Amino acid sequence: MKNIIKKFIPILTISIVLVSCHADLDQDPIDPDSFTEQDVFANTTEAKGALAKLYASLALTGQNGGDDGSPDISDINQGFSQYTRMLFNLNEITTDHAVVGWGDPGLPDLHGMYWTANNDFTGAMYLRLAQEVSFCNSFITNASALQDAEAQTFIAEARFLRAFAYYNLIDFFGDVPLLTQISTELPTQSSRTEIFDFVESELLDIQNLLPESQANEYGRVDRVAAWALLSRLYLNAEVWTGTSRFDECITFSNEVINSSYSLNTNDANGNGTAYDELFLADNHSNGAQNEFIFTINFDGISSTTYGGTTFLIHAAVGGSMDPAAYGINGGWGGNRITSALVQKFQTNDKRAMWYTDGQSLEISSIPTFTDGYACVKFKNIDSNGVQGNDKRGDFTDPDLAIMRLPEIYLNYAEATLRGGSGNLTTAVDLINQLRTRAFGNTSGNISAANLDLNFVLDERSRELYWEGQRRTDLVRYNYFTSDSYVWPFKGNQPDGTGTDSFRDLFPIPNNTILINPNLTQNPGY
Repeated sequence: MKNIIKKFIPILTISIVLVSCHADLDQDPIDPDSFTEQDVFANTTEAKGALAKLYASLALTGQNGGDDGSPDISDINQGFSQYTRMLFNLNEITTDHAVVGWGDPGLPDLHGMYWTANNDFTGAMYLRLAQEVSFCNSFITNASALQDAEAQTFIAEARFLRAFAYYNLIDFFGDVPLLTQISTELPTQSSRTEIFDFVESELLDIQNLLPESQANEYGRVDRVAAWALLSRLYLNAEVWTGTSRFDECITFSNEVINSSYSLNTNDANGNGTAYDELFLADNHSNGAQNEFIFTINFDGISSTTYGGTTFLIHAAVGGSMDPAAYGINGGWGGNRITSALVQKFQTNDKRAMWYTDGQSLEISSIPTFTDGYACVKFKNIDSNGVQGNDKRGDFTDPDLAIMRLPEIYLNYAEATLRGGSGNLTTAVDLINQLRTRAFGNTSGNISAANLDLNFVLDERSRELYWEGQRRTDLVRYNYFTSDSYVWPFKGNQPDGTGTDSFRDLFPIPNNTILINPNLTQNPGY
């Protein structure tokens, strides 16, 4: 099944109606007059619709899709508020991977690294994640009355999604309230380490409660997703808690690597690499799904949003580009890449998917779309060149992999080089599997002598660009704010400059601080 959201849209839109976001982690879903909480959790079939809402909260922005005027959260344009769109804004536009030419208030601040605690986009991400925690808490409490095995699987999935939300919260914001049930009291703040420990314990506890590897419906998580998130969590442990956990990163990376997930090598469109299949409209069925561990799924008809891959595709098209070639009806002329990303690629690396006709490599003026190469990684066409389901070209079909197998290969290699108990020969082999696919042959393969931490960071850039991980990687390497590594317009300077280290964290929204005096703002804001 491509999308649990698609199948259960009729249920989720009547099962949970959302209140406008409060500015803390205590947000209580309310019931519509015609459908009570007791109805929603009357049996497993009904509860599955409520489970769909937990997944949908990461994919959609409101009750009916698109920009329908019934948003999940308020005080920001509805289309801007979708999770993966904000993930791109916070983790890619703030880095060497992307710039955006639009002047919406708060958006230029991100690449220029001069955002404040009133920034709409950092604030909306906090609220989106807080809301996901609230929905998960409500679901776990209510579904606990159901005793059958399937309901227990649902609860384990909800606990994963709550842990994933908290993973994001400590990555972006550091110290946040830890809530595991709905409460009317203003929450107090927990430390980043306490939240880290909670996420770790939840994932360890649910790993065997989730379905076996690839045994769940496509679009829903299994136990490998828990292992993959643990791998990611442990890789960042030293930054987030002050204690390195690289051995544990190796352990759970191995669990993922030895599971049934496999690197996609199906070159369905015959262009010499299987890499581009990962980002096409049929990536749920063209072989790409074999390496997708946790996806947020989209459909141009049934789950419409101005975020997701609709945003990634439309916003990257402009200038002399033909929108029809990308399966859409028009470009928004916003996002491009910096020369720093382009220069990381060798000539024959087919992961470098740029449009250069009429585009300059260097960026003189960020608002000018033709300054900077355009990124054509994501397309709303399938492996046969056929447009996605929405033939108008408004909304797109490609699913977005939040975690896929190559990331775990790279986690293993980095943790090994940082002193973990991995094997260097294995690390080289895993990297070379990615590069063999990227080059279409072994010409780009490396030896152990080539493999160091900076190579791994650059390989992460080449493999995972525009997939929402870059800022987190740069923070881990102490490159995000320092002057050790600069890129065009870092620190709001054309040639780039270092900036204050407090920007390794985003601010808790000012409105949140005003509403809840129990919270303390992050330093520097």
